[in-house]
Amino acid sequence: MSNRFATRLLKWFDAHGRHDLPWQHPRTPYRVWLSEIMLQQTQVSVVSGYFQRFVDALPDLPALAAAPRDQVLALWSGLGYYARARNLHATAQRCMELHDGDLPRDFDALLALPGIGRSTAGAILAQAWGDRFAILDGNVKRLLARYHGIEGWPGTPAIEKQMWELAISHLPDARLADYTQAQMDLGATLCTRANPDCAQCPLRTDCVAYSTNRTSSLPTPRPNKVKPERETHLAWLEDKAGRVLLQRRPPTGVWASLWSLPQFDTTADRDAWLGDQGRMASSSELESIEHVFTHFRLQLHPLRARLATAKAQVGDNDDHRWVARSELAEFGIPAPIRRLLESTP
Repeated sequence: MSNRFATRLLKWFDAHGRHDLPWQHPRTPYRVWLSEIMLQQTQVSVVSGYFQRFVDALPDLPALAAAPRDQVLALWSGLGYYARARNLHATAQRCMELHDGDLPRDFDALLALPGIGRSTAGAILAQAWGDRFAILDGNVKRLLARYHGIEGWPGTPAIEKQMWELAISHLPDARLADYTQAQMDLGATLCTRANPDCAQCPLRTDCVAYSTNRTSSLPTPRPNKVKPERETHLAWLEDKAGRVLLQRRPPTGVWASLWSLPQFDTTADRDAWLGDQGRMASSSELESIEHVFTHFRLQLHPLRARLATAKAQVGDNDDHRWVARSELAEFGIPAPIRRLLESTP
């Protein structure tokens, strides 16, 4: 069965797969690794532009390792899930220390690096070196659940274990880079989450979900869970020159190490802090913003104020920067904060 699965998939890939993605030319370990990290939780259409900008600025692993953290976060800004960028930077530095400035061609060594799990390690080895390792990203889980008619949410350990065994059983003996890409392409273009195009699928004749009319119910969705809500109050403070005060977020937690507007738990805390900065020429409450994270919803309540007379004005230091609006692109700023600053006149 595995040979037929792989053979059909590769034949389809040769005719319909994606062969001109920016990280495929050249397909170096560094470029494969960077693309795999970017593609976690993010679609190819979004990643392509970010990838090119990133490699233009930091073309190889030593350049990434030597780059300041703020540059890495600025290049990542807008992609979300910023722990990926911090792990990317940390992995590059560790590879300089432990692996002579290269990604190791060893599964266990890759797995030991920050931000690299089993599927990502397999994807790097298969695509960069053609080694025989399986992957199990969201596209592949959906593909296997439908093809084999697997009931149960793929996030549970038992179902995931079953899927790993099947993913390994389907591996071909050659063309591992193309096969890995083919699985992701089929899941992204035909075997989609909603309205899969089964009529064009090369695997439909053996697909259990197709033959039993269960493509809409497989894979089994994650059990519903109401996301808790949190809220925070933002101080958008400008000086007389129109510069914005940014504050670096703590090294852990939401938006760790990014630059954002100062945040407060209550309006009283925010107003007391503004009072410590000086007399305001103007201030106005802006429309609240909702930002949805994986595990909770965050309500952001911004207030925009301009200093008339500084009293104890914060200066530039490791945790605060006065930044001209034209310089915002140089800083790693959370997407909703960047949209607020760039969309408000």
